[in-house]
Amino acid sequence: MSQAIQGHCLCGETTISIQNGDSFQGQILCHCWDCKRTSGSAFSTNVVAPLKDTVMVGPVRTYETTGASGNPVTRSFCGTCGSALSHRSIMHGDGAAIQTGNFKYFADKPVSLEFFTKDRWSVIAPIEGAKQFSSPVLKKVDEQT
Repeated sequence: MSQAIQGHCLCGETTISIQNGDSFQGQILCHCWDCKRTSGSAFSTNVVAPLKDTVMVGPVRTYETTGASGNPVTRSFCGTCGSALSHRSIMHGDGAAIQTGNFKYFADKPVSLEFFTKDRWSVIAPIEGAKQFSSPVLKKVDEQT
């Protein structure tokens, strides 16, 4: 059985645990404008983890927007420091996109997928070996990996 991995927000008040998290060997970059705004960067880094395996403890708050697909997207963040924690939409099935920047575990894990590459900043090259998707993916994320 795989081990749980632990992460936390900037202030440390919110912790995140993913059971079997050490089974994730690749990450997803998302270049959509919502992820850019949420991360404060050119993209977000994520894995899609089953909700049943993911626990967030602390002052978690949520904010709902409408995604590029027209469906609702619920974003979770630390209510104290504002660190992005996850986002969830119909595209994630029974999972959520968990922001990997909150976990030291992912520091050396490769990127296997890139979404919304049509919105990639021109100064950022495609990740060699990663599958590239220029627009919203119509299949659930777990069917793509």
